[in-house]
Amino acid sequence: MKGRKKSAKPVLLSPTEAILESISDGVFTVDADWCITSFNRAAEEITGVPREEAIGRRCSEVFRSSICGDDCALNQTLETGRPIVGKSCYIIDSEGNRIPISISTAVLRDAVGNVTGGAETFRDLSEVEALRQELKGKYRVGDLTSRSSLMKRVFEVLPAVAASPSTVLVLGETGTGKELIARTIHSLSPRNRGPFIAVNCGALPDTLLESELFGYKAGAFTGAQKDKPGRFALAKGGTLFLDEIGEVSPALQVRLLRVLQERTYEPLGSTRSEKTDARIIVATNSDLAGEMREGRFREDLYYRVNVVRVELPPLRRRKEDIPLLVEQFIARFNRLHGKSVQGMANEALSLLMAHDWPGNIRELENAIERAFIHCTDGIIGIGHLPEELRGTLGTAESPGGSVHDILDTQAIRTALEHNDFNRLAAARELGIHKTTLFRRMKKLGISLPEQDGRQRRKM
Repeated sequence: MKGRKKSAKPVLLSPTEAILESISDGVFTVDADWCITSFNRAAEEITGVPREEAIGRRCSEVFRSSICGDDCALNQTLETGRPIVGKSCYIIDSEGNRIPISISTAVLRDAVGNVTGGAETFRDLSEVEALRQELKGKYRVGDLTSRSSLMKRVFEVLPAVAASPSTVLVLGETGTGKELIARTIHSLSPRNRGPFIAVNCGALPDTLLESELFGYKAGAFTGAQKDKPGRFALAKGGTLFLDEIGEVSPALQVRLLRVLQERTYEPLGSTRSEKTDARIIVATNSDLAGEMREGRFREDLYYRVNVVRVELPPLRRRKEDIPLLVEQFIARFNRLHGKSVQGMANEALSLLMAHDWPGNIRELENAIERAFIHCTDGIIGIGHLPEELRGTLGTAESPGGSVHDILDTQAIRTALEHNDFNRLAAARELGIHKTTLFRRMKKLGISLPEQDGRQRRKM
């Protein structure tokens, strides 16, 4: 039996070195030539760079930080003599991953006070950043993000809706994002590897819509020289989204009903039925129930499409989402237009909050895009917004018209409406004490109806 290998002789550390090795923050020091002279254990773990590879190299080669160069915090400390505490940035580790960190710096001096180099500590903020993203995405499903409690209720049901094979009816005013909801349902569903096919039923006359949906065979009509598959065929294994279903004529409604009931259809000019396995999502901005009562929409088709219902609130009822949407639109238009617009001035944002947005999110997106034409870079101000919005300037500048007050007012009113104006229940939904709610309502001038949610209506 082989003898046991002798253990390595332990390395004796000074008290200072022992402390530096035991802490969870990365610590390194540099000399006057910016070469690393010490590199503790946590620095190795955070960067993925072994100590023996780091020592002797310039710090910029090891860290590849977002503030290397002119913005170097350690260089600023060495030039001014003032330490920097808790500055946020990121580094690229040995595997190419972007690591968020916070750094603090200090000057190193010898026994007589001469500057010999600098020291920097850095803390890995990956867990903090992950938590921040989790909190930020509290009301997030797929590509949808919202701060509205109304949208939170929509988000809560979307995963279950997506998992179901049932037909979905999406209701909402024009511009509320019905197709985006349909795409999100598709992306969350087991069919997400299949195609997502969208058809606007209100944009085509009946004859064209029929051939688009069901396809046709060669010779079915003049000009039909070869077979063409319809959208039901193209959506095989995926999702077919029928927008503005309320615009479909009664004759075509009969054919749609057969597809939904029997999962079969006949292309124009064909004598044989074909099967479809496409998941159907329909949407409308009209009152289908009213259309049904008036005889303009078939009752049997209404109950066939109204299996699972998702209702989208208009933007005027979720104004707390406007700052978030503005931020998203600015980021997108910066990419599309190659600009560097940094954001929107509070006064301009207050103006957006004061508008009722009859065109909903689509109108808001249009307003931001038009502002980009006039704002080359910097901050979008009131003067960059469309003239029709600037016409409400007096409303936006009225007392209590700050962004925070407008957001607060909208959130409180929404919570009150959700709870039939029961103030205690509204306070619970907002996560505040009832006396705080009363105080905020008084300050913001929010009044209640004569009969609130604490009372029952007399029959």
